[in-house]
Amino acid sequence: MGIIEKIKEIEEEMARTQKNKATEYHLGLLKAKLARYRAQLLEPTAKSGGAGTGFDVQKSGDARVALIGFPSVGKSTLLSKATHTASEAAAYEFTTLTAIPGVIEYKGARIQLLDLPGIVEGASQGRGRGRQVVSTAKTADLILVMLDATKSEEQKRLLEIELDAVGIRLNKSKPDVVFKKKTTGGITFNTTVKLTKTDEKTIRTILAGYKLHNCDIMIREDITTDEFIDVLIGTRKYLPCLYVYNKIDSISLEQVDKLARQPTTVVISCEMDLNLDYLIDRIWDELRLVKIYTKKRGAHPDLSDPICLRKGATIEDVCNGIHRSLAENFRYGLIWGKSSKFSPYAQKVSLSHQVQDEDVVSIFTK
Repeated sequence: MGIIEKIKEIEEEMARTQKNKATEYHLGLLKAKLARYRAQLLEPTAKSGGAGTGFDVQKSGDARVALIGFPSVGKSTLLSKATHTASEAAAYEFTTLTAIPGVIEYKGARIQLLDLPGIVEGASQGRGRGRQVVSTAKTADLILVMLDATKSEEQKRLLEIELDAVGIRLNKSKPDVVFKKKTTGGITFNTTVKLTKTDEKTIRTILAGYKLHNCDIMIREDITTDEFIDVLIGTRKYLPCLYVYNKIDSISLEQVDKLARQPTTVVISCEMDLNLDYLIDRIWDELRLVKIYTKKRGAHPDLSDPICLRKGATIEDVCNGIHRSLAENFRYGLIWGKSSKFSPYAQKVSLSHQVQDEDVVSIFTK
């Protein structure tokens, strides 16, 4: 029996099993098996010929955004209009057969936008080019799930199921669980909160299913069984996501208003150029980028070429953004801007100082 057949068999057994206190241990074991088989299918080892590799598109710019959606929702048109990149568009399905990169230049940052081939139902089982789409999507900093505003919400649900099945968690944070393997000593289980969605017995059953008999576990939040399995698998990607509804020029104003009020949602029309500027603003916000300007001694700040980093970045990250050897020879930094205690004057800072958007930095070396 192949992996796909085993997955189908487990899914059917889970569908037949009633969810209650008596069956939760059995369901936990089935979920663990299902996750393991899906990982084998979509993340094959190097010996299997690298079938899980992504498209040959080099990551460039300050961030990567992946466009995912069913065929013919307007991904290619959006790429062309947002980045001035030619991506073939036509009124039939599966126009894009490979990943097409474009670059959005915004506020001094270069954001790579990838138009991935239309994902199809069953991509999590390797159908179509599901493996390549999934592998490339996992390298993104933000997912844009593009949807057709003229179609039902079923399209959104199906895409979420596919992405969840391949280990992409949309708009979720990594579970606050510490898991460490050991060679001896058995299982040490600790929790700082009351578990209401799973319990120790279920977790130990799952560990046995993975043949893990020596490990330390510290659970710091009320997690579900699925979230604990995610921690064990270790390859899950937790990515921010914007749901982008295209073709709003073909529906009523009431429907547009209803869609626009949903969380993490943007409504657009690529055909009519409606709301595209707002979409790029939202992409910038979701990426949580900060622009840092550098300044040489006695010179004005260089405003033409900022260093773009994630929120929470430090002076050490700024040094690495300029040149890798800079942090090794760092003596001190001077900073002007929002993160300076003495703004508008400079503050002397160390490598661990956190920078903020539009700070100006001077680095002094030994």
